[in-house]
Amino acid sequence: MKLKEVLDKSIQFFKDKKFESARLDAELLIAHALKLERMQLYLKFDSPLTEKEISDCREVVRRRSQGEPVAYITEEKGFYGLNFKVGYGVLIPRPETELLVELALEFIKNNKFEAPRILDLGAGTGCVGFSILKNIPQAKLVSVERSEMAFNYLKKNAELLQLNDRAELILQNVNDLDPAKLGKFDLILSNPPYIAQNDPETEAMVKKFEPSEALFAEQQGFELLKAWSKNFIGLLNQPGLMAFEMGHQQGPEMKKHFQSLDLFSTVDVIKDLAGLDRVIKGVR
Repeated sequence: MKLKEVLDKSIQFFKDKKFESARLDAELLIAHALKLERMQLYLKFDSPLTEKEISDCREVVRRRSQGEPVAYITEEKGFYGLNFKVGYGVLIPRPETELLVELALEFIKNNKFEAPRILDLGAGTGCVGFSILKNIPQAKLVSVERSEMAFNYLKKNAELLQLNDRAELILQNVNDLDPAKLGKFDLILSNPPYIAQNDPETEAMVKKFEPSEALFAEQQGFELLKAWSKNFIGLLNQPGLMAFEMGHQQGPEMKKHFQSLDLFSTVDVIKDLAGLDRVIKGVR
């Protein structure tokens, strides 16, 4: 069987399963199974595959057909032009979270920071903080993550991106941190758990495969958004930026909350590319 035949069958199988990104999923998975770059698939279209290669392709297609995320199968996910190692126990980076990075980089540029100090709460893979460090060569980062499984990926990504010398990684529950021991920061960022436990919009496969502690929060999803912003706002320099990702229905409530903290000169709800409320942003 030739590579083209295996790829075409995989694409059609995913289409029959009503997967939204059938072709992309198939390309990423078959390339992973064959240890090729995705673009190499089309250069080797007519290459015959061994029985072992066909078996490896079938296995990744089987796993995807059961709802397992592509990123967990390939063990990596692209984010802001970088590749991050991922796996069970760590939240898969989402494209909408890149908005946090864009807002941070814009703020750093506008305020002409040469060596900003950044705090990333609930860091997961490190995609937010590490993406900023790769764009700002003198920036320093403190990343906090409570899950040991997620923390292992945080360490791994810091090493792979060669950021160990500029990133301090703390394995601890954010709620147990003593803010006074952390010092001051120019930017405080977070993509905290913000989904309500009973949210009907949460996809079944997200619930099944991704870590619940990185997704769900009490008080209809507001608990950590409010607690972390309140507890750490005192660490913000002037000028300073605090920006948290949030759910698309949480904008009005979080805007009121940020305003009630009585420190920001401006508070804005920032929409993502889909036009949905995505980030609450306070500038001091």
